[in-house]
Amino acid sequence: MNGLTAKWARALAEAELSGPLPRRLLHSLGVLQRATEVAELVVQDAELLASAAVLHDVGYAPRLAVTGFHPLDGARFLRDSHAADERLVRLVANHSFAVLEAEERGLRAVLEAEFPALDDQRLVDALVYCDMTTTPDGMVTTVEARLAEITSRYGSDSLVGRFIHRASPEILATAGRVEAALAIQPR
Repeated sequence: MNGLTAKWARALAEAELSGPLPRRLLHSLGVLQRATEVAELVVQDAELLASAAVLHDVGYAPRLAVTGFHPLDGARFLRDSHAADERLVRLVANHSFAVLEAEERGLRAVLEAEFPALDDQRLVDALVYCDMTTTPDGMVTTVEARLAEITSRYGSDSLVGRFIHRASPEILATAGRVEAALAIQPR
C-alpha cells in the first residue's frame, strides 16, 4: 500500500458517511487517529491499519446496507465497487470480532467463506483496539466504557447486546495485548 491509499480511504469514508451518518464519520475519524497512535506496533502495515480504521464502518452507509450487517456490506462494497486490497477488505469484514455478530445474524458461514479472517494477530488486534477505544463521537475512551456504551445504546437483550456480551472477553484480552505491546515500545 502507498500513501495515496490512506488518503483514498479517508475520502471514501467521508463521501459515504458525512451526509447520512456524520456521527459515524466522527467515530471513524477517531479510530483513524487512534491507528496513527499505535502505528509503531505494525510499522510495515501502518497504512493498511489506517485505511481499515477509517473504513471499518463504511457499511453503515444507507446506500450500502444490503444485508444490514455493516462489516459484510462494507467489505463487499470495497471489494466489488473499488477492487480494494484484499487484506483491507478482510480487515473491514472481520473487525472487532464481527464473526461473533455474524453468527448471531445467521451470517457466519457467509462471512467466513467470502472474507476469511487475517492471520496477523498484531494487525487484527490493533484495529480492534482502535475501534474499542473510540467513542461514537470520535473521542478516546477506555475499552470498558466503550463496551458499556454499546450495551447501553443497543440494549443488553438486543442482537448487538448479545454479541458484545459474547465478544467482551476477547475484546478485553485484545486490549490487554495491545497495551502491553505499547508499554514496551521505545518512546
